[in-house]
Amino acid sequence: MKQTIIIKSNDAGQRVDKFFTKTYPNLPQSMLYKAIRKKDIKINGKRCDISTRLNEGDEVYMFLHDDFLQQKEKEYDFLKAPKTLGIVYEDENIMLLDKKPGLIVHPDENYHFDSLIARIQHYLYDKGEYNPEKENSFAPALINRIDRNTGGIVMAAKNAETLRIMNAKVKAREMEKLYLCVACGKMKKKTEVLTGYLQKNESQNRVYISEKPQADSKSIATRYTVLDEGKAFSLLEIELLTGRTHQIRAHLASIGHPLAGDGKYGTNAVNKKIGFPYQALYSYKLKFDFTTDAGILNYLDGTEYQVDDVWFLHEFDRIKDMK
Repeated sequence: MKQTIIIKSNDAGQRVDKFFTKTYPNLPQSMLYKAIRKKDIKINGKRCDISTRLNEGDEVYMFLHDDFLQQKEKEYDFLKAPKTLGIVYEDENIMLLDKKPGLIVHPDENYHFDSLIARIQHYLYDKGEYNPEKENSFAPALINRIDRNTGGIVMAAKNAETLRIMNAKVKAREMEKLYLCVACGKMKKKTEVLTGYLQKNESQNRVYISEKPQADSKSIATRYTVLDEGKAFSLLEIELLTGRTHQIRAHLASIGHPLAGDGKYGTNAVNKKIGFPYQALYSYKLKFDFTTDAGILNYLDGTEYQVDDVWFLHEFDRIKDMK
């Protein structure tokens, strides 16, 4: 039976075979290739091949049995996730979320149907802004991520164009991200740019910092400013001049100032004494500082967003002079 679909912006740029595999899981790959060869699948009335790229507005003609064109059943895992979200900012293209420590951003091997991205999709589904049946391949997606036990601002894209633009902006570092943290001890200087080299050990899920380059190491730079201090702990504002895995936690630990509550890079005796449930680290401020064209997101240039409720700020006075 003949069917026609119009390619929308979120599906543009895909290869024909990838689009059909995602959209029609009941269609065997062998039958897909045969249909393309026999011209039972056409684009804008013309022959195509498996590597043809789809463009927005293309008309895809299909002469296939309805059984093979059945899309996935309406069983969505994201609907099992809570809708609880700390929304810092939202518009038709992008969301900025205040992720609380303890929440994973993406599903993992211990996934129990709750993650930040699942909550976002549930929220947008209920608002009518996300319908998996209409959005053949694109689902709301995270632009950046932070560790499970770190809190702070995470960006999410509502459409493919936003995701493409923001991925490029993140890579080009056209935004300023500031963190708050509590470090053990008093810093020698009130502000400093720390430099070094970071090696990642995948099997241990940790990184190591050295002063000189090592095999497979990457250079790092971390700027800190002391905002408050006591005899035992310091409250710091951190700017990542490079963005590496566990950079803040490992870099400060490497100079003798691990984060309070950090079970991986910190000190167990100190952590037990202060009783923090997570490492005291929060991505609390984000400023967009575009140096190149941002297309549909140009309006964000120069805007700044901040999270005011940082859990360990309420605890700092209690512990800062602790013996």
